[in-house]
Amino acid sequence: MSLQPPVTLVSPPQDIDACFSDIHPPLTERQAHLESARCLYCYDAPCIKACPSDINIPSFIQQIHSDNLQGAAQTIYSSNILGGSCARVCPTEVLCEQACVRNKEAECAPVLIGLLQRYATDHAEFTGHPFDRAPDTGKRVAVVGAGPAGLSCAHRLAMKGHQVEIFEASEKAGGLNEYGIARYKMTNDFAAREVEFVLGIGGITLHTGQALGRDLSLAELQSGFDAVFLAIGLQGTRQLGLENELASGVQNAVDYIRVLRQATDLNGLNIPQHAVVIGAGNTAVDIACQLRRLGCEEVTLAYRRGTESMSATDHEQQIARDHQVRIKTWCRPEAITLDDQGGVAAIHLRRTAMQGGALVDLPHCDVLPCDAIFKAVGQTLEMPEDAQLEQLRLDAGKLAVDTRFHTGLERVFAGGDCTAVGEDLTVEAVQQGKLAAESIHQLLITQA
Repeated sequence: MSLQPPVTLVSPPQDIDACFSDIHPPLTERQAHLESARCLYCYDAPCIKACPSDINIPSFIQQIHSDNLQGAAQTIYSSNILGGSCARVCPTEVLCEQACVRNKEAECAPVLIGLLQRYATDHAEFTGHPFDRAPDTGKRVAVVGAGPAGLSCAHRLAMKGHQVEIFEASEKAGGLNEYGIARYKMTNDFAAREVEFVLGIGGITLHTGQALGRDLSLAELQSGFDAVFLAIGLQGTRQLGLENELASGVQNAVDYIRVLRQATDLNGLNIPQHAVVIGAGNTAVDIACQLRRLGCEEVTLAYRRGTESMSATDHEQQIARDHQVRIKTWCRPEAITLDDQGGVAAIHLRRTAMQGGALVDLPHCDVLPCDAIFKAVGQTLEMPEDAQLEQLRLDAGKLAVDTRFHTGLERVFAGGDCTAVGEDLTVEAVQQGKLAAESIHQLLITQA
């Protein structure tokens, strides 16, 4: 059952907005009914084990098949309060759907779990919020960061009866869902509507434009609250270390995606005609495909190793190919050439190969003419200055936490992309926020 639509690309002055419609159209009622019937409702369901947020997948699919959409959504939200956005961006093809036993059947096709999850969360209608708050405990928790981890933690703590205040540096809440996901994956202001849904439980106060280190410090939060949860994400971008890297035509992919996501008029964007994307993850694919949808004539994605080593899933790589993105492997950026006006003119890509288990340079170097270069080589944790975070331990450049997501500092916890736990996935961040909330709750109820 293939639901992947053909990719239609346009160039200005045509309607660019039409090119950013949903890449995965939602299931119709009939499609959802037929697809839910394919689930075998396994007793020892491997799909649940493959889900980072422990959603009872067979249960919610059975509820969809029984036309109990409210029950299905409640099952999803009880494990993942951001189940709507995760249904859109989660790499289900390498998680729950890869584990589906239907892959072993004659049709070799998994149940479309992600689309069924979206169907339930999109169509369920609740009177009020689906969860009630416990009686007020009188405890106050500060959550720094309103991304998936912070929102998940705040919601679970509010459900337990605690008062929560979220401090978000940006103008809007949502984190990567609002600013960092490809526009064609998260459409129609869904991220903002999901934030409203999460806050709907009550007991949560959101402060935007409040940055750690600029407007508040960790010491202030520790003294003013009973516990602190850090969900500050990854703010920095790794650099290429090349001369001319600061030229105007060289940009961080996440910065361009942020501008693209917030743009009200896509026709007003500065769109290159020949772009090179350096990287091999989902962000690299997202920026490459969006450039093509904007009308960029040629987009090349360059990676130093082979496609089998790319962190972007096979599914994401195929999306790039469907957008006619050229994937050039076994090459690394070596130099950036500028034109007479100081703009990007070309990038020099040194050929690479694996020899004796090590990546080595080869004699040949390719020169690709281009007018823009986008860096998507990974993000890094930037510890805010004047935030009094010196006592926090680091692990592989990220915040170190124990199994309870405790940082080692008194009453300070952390989760999401800023920690060294798990993978940098939205669903992982949601799970970490939820588990950290449970740990914080246990701490608070034992305090006098």
